[in-house]
Amino acid sequence: MATFDSKLSGVLGDKTAKAFKELFGYTTVGDLLHHFPRRYLVRGELSDISALREGDEATILAEVYSVQSRRFQARKGTMLEVIVTDGTAKLSLTFFNQAWREKDLRVGSKGLFAGKVGRFKEKMQLSHPDYEMIPDGNDVDSAVAGFAGQFIPLYPSSAKLPSWKIAQSIDLALAALDDVEDPIPAPLLEKNKYPTIRQALEQIHHPNDLDATELARERLTFDEALLLQLLLLKRKEALRALDAVARPHKENGLLDAFDARLPFELTAGQKSVSREIADDLAASHPMHRLLQGEVGSGKTVIALRAALTVIDSGGQVALLAPTEVLAAQHQRTFIKLLGELAQGGMLGSSDSSTSVVLLTGSQNAATRREALAQIKSGSAGLVVGTHALLGESVEFKELALVIVDEQHRFGVEQRDALKSKASITPHLLVMTATPIPRTVAMTVFGDLDVSTLRELPLGRQVITTHLVPVEEKPHFLERTWQRVREEVSQGHQVYIVAPRISADISEDADFEFLEGSDSTLSAVEELGPELQSGPLNGLRIAPLHGRQSADVKDETMKAFAAGQIDVLISTTVIEVGVDVPNATLMVIMDADRFGVSQLHQLRGRVGRGTSPGLCLLLTKSPSDSPARIRLDAVASTTDGFELSRIDLEQRREGDVLGTNQSGTRSHLRLLRVLRDEKLIEVARAEAAILIEAGLSQYTLLEAALKKLELDTATEFIDKS
Repeated sequence: MATFDSKLSGVLGDKTAKAFKELFGYTTVGDLLHHFPRRYLVRGELSDISALREGDEATILAEVYSVQSRRFQARKGTMLEVIVTDGTAKLSLTFFNQAWREKDLRVGSKGLFAGKVGRFKEKMQLSHPDYEMIPDGNDVDSAVAGFAGQFIPLYPSSAKLPSWKIAQSIDLALAALDDVEDPIPAPLLEKNKYPTIRQALEQIHHPNDLDATELARERLTFDEALLLQLLLLKRKEALRALDAVARPHKENGLLDAFDARLPFELTAGQKSVSREIADDLAASHPMHRLLQGEVGSGKTVIALRAALTVIDSGGQVALLAPTEVLAAQHQRTFIKLLGELAQGGMLGSSDSSTSVVLLTGSQNAATRREALAQIKSGSAGLVVGTHALLGESVEFKELALVIVDEQHRFGVEQRDALKSKASITPHLLVMTATPIPRTVAMTVFGDLDVSTLRELPLGRQVITTHLVPVEEKPHFLERTWQRVREEVSQGHQVYIVAPRISADISEDADFEFLEGSDSTLSAVEELGPELQSGPLNGLRIAPLHGRQSADVKDETMKAFAAGQIDVLISTTVIEVGVDVPNATLMVIMDADRFGVSQLHQLRGRVGRGTSPGLCLLLTKSPSDSPARIRLDAVASTTDGFELSRIDLEQRREGDVLGTNQSGTRSHLRLLRVLRDEKLIEVARAEAAILIEAGLSQYTLLEAALKKLELDTATEFIDKS
């Protein structure tokens, strides 16, 4: 008999076990039994080919009529086209680069074929359908009759391990499995009316009732959610056990002087979040907080106030930014907000002052040496930089607070590399302007305390967004350039964003759009001269992109901020942090090539002054395409939290939870952070109760948690 920890080779034999290890990373019986069906076919519920409609999910019984494999002329690869018939009509099945399927799909053989009905060149087809062939010699009528009422599990599979082979292997594993103790405490199962682990596995792999199978799936999903929440809450507990230097508010210090010179009143939300951060900093364990807020909600001021609190107590602050443009922008913003309070170390400067130093990879040697010296001596209270901050030559006198801007751009390694430059664990504040739905925050950032800014500061202008379908209405493009000229004539400035730097994709450092690599896409280096000699003739136009030197980028942004440039043609390097109040219009070329959150971030660069903002999304995508649906969503609302949900719904779950860099399997097979919101909330509450009661009394659950902690697959949580 076998247990969950038994080696697969002992149950399946060496050859099959090796295939499972190579393809899925599975080595134990428990691994295999947690390979769950994607869906089920109902044997006997078969469709007539003649009755099929585009978009139908269909299962048909048919005979292979013809098989043809052909090579593509324009690109590498082959297509296998199989025509099947059920006697009423014919249907095309297509498989790309899978010529090996000819062995299964012989002319005259019969089988069940399932998938979503599509249409290509007016011909109905199933693309890459699931199928199960009826063995030669079996009577078809009796075979189908025998299938009736039974559910066929369809598993994630491959050519080496097709779904039917996986089903056979799982049957062998279930048959060999000894009685297993349930890691979930019995009272918790009874409370939720969940089946035991053995019952759940039997039901999900051998369903006889779909309601029971759904309950089994819910129970197994709950297992994943509970273990993940236990892991995150234990991490949170461990962080609270670490020592840190308390940094309480200092009366009449730098922070008070800064607050006194602020030309505006903080919003209620900013005050509330600032209090949360102040309480964290005053504690003797390290702050570990995520600050999320809408584009333009005032996170920068909150981060600066936290920094000044720490500087008041003799500590240093490091702010890590993802790009040189953003790092330089932050330094300028901080110096502007601080005024004379940023003149620390200068002749005649106030005692209540500090120095804001910039450190980037492309600085010249003299500038870099000066910055490093100020950081090491401690005269630089606030250090703003890019990945250059992580270098071995960077030494702090007393690093007390690490601020990470645009958290999603960094991995945990960069964060820890910066934290390691402190002699005692520093406080940590991570910020993001990409709003995160609550359960995603609980799942991905579950070991951080979360503060949220929803309201915009008083005076922040409304941004109107319009879709410009240039293929359907070409004259709208001409009107777009007229609109640019109108804004400039009124004394305002304009951003034009393109998805590429140049026509040469191989050298395109900012080439990060969603779909394909279309050579017809707009590029900064081509678009600028084209507009300069055409519809925007006479306007002051300048390019900005990632291939330019740091000095050129910095000078360009300074000139734009000073009003010396009318139109800035840029890639997404201006996506975050760039603040030019006089910019009122943004034109985004090929907008369908950007993600929802990215578009929301980009348009947040306008409407930051006293005049309303306008964003025009130019697209060539058809009106019924997924890309247009995405753009319509962006145009319909400025609620970043609503848009983040739409964005996540359109992305793979792995994109939400982060990529598992080690290449090993993920712990999460069933859990979906948007679909399973209620389940995650229940799991979070139950995990807190279990930890409070003491996990040591639940030995099996504690063992499962320790296994998860050791599993390299949990790295994906930190990679987010």
